[in-house]
Amino acid sequence: MSAATGYRGRLAPSPTGHLHLGHARTFWIAQQRAAAAGGTLLLRNDDLDRDRCRPEFVAAMEEDLRWFGLRWSEEGPFNQSERLPHYIAAFERLRTAGFLYPCACSRQDVMRALAAPHQGEEEPLYPSTCRGVSPDRPRLGVNWRFRVPEGETVSFIDSAMGPHAETAGRDFGDFLVWRKDDLPSYQLACTVDDIAMRITEVVRGADLLTSTCRQLLLYRALGEPAPAFHHCALLNDEHGQRLAKRHDALSLRTLRERGATPEKLRAAWE
Repeated sequence: MSAATGYRGRLAPSPTGHLHLGHARTFWIAQQRAAAAGGTLLLRNDDLDRDRCRPEFVAAMEEDLRWFGLRWSEEGPFNQSERLPHYIAAFERLRTAGFLYPCACSRQDVMRALAAPHQGEEEPLYPSTCRGVSPDRPRLGVNWRFRVPEGETVSFIDSAMGPHAETAGRDFGDFLVWRKDDLPSYQLACTVDDIAMRITEVVRGADLLTSTCRQLLLYRALGEPAPAFHHCALLNDEHGQRLAKRHDALSLRTLRERGATPEKLRAAWE
């Protein structure tokens, strides 16, 4: 972190549903870390999911964040849906440098090709089916993957979790950077925006540790320094399942309607 830049953190919710208590805790930690460093906290609206992002969720997101006591710089919010030219420019840089290739495989194709597919929401380990396909074709109408350096250990020191390392090609494979609906993947959009916003530390949930390893490869490929990382432990429900937006009973909106206050909710983990 340069003295000229200072600390710059960000909140990056996605308006695909109502924010839950797990989001609130992570965002609260982000705000505390920015305040402790005398830095700036930005708000980014990760609204690239055309099917699930809705205007009413955007309005609710800002309202719930403010109710919980979160504040951000007047620079934002930044809307990813308005930043497509930046993602296209990064895509072309990566393609020109030989990091990308087009992929015609569907998720079902990938799962069928794997002897032991990954379960859940994590991107399955791609079996390199299309690795040899020439990148000399239009961007539109096809998925594009980043060619990971197989066997390379990608490592970083997380300020919350400590040292973390994963092996490319074993723990994660060639990953999506551009989708056939002509939108960037989370990995590319997040990296491009954190570079543009000059973010010095990313605070987010521990479920994104593998995403960090992927994004570190993108930072390197784009010739940009990576920020520091602080991955927060996840909150679970009474059944031991990590909170998701489908847990409406623990959404900030529902908790507020039931009479909860931000102070009482924060007291559970402070």
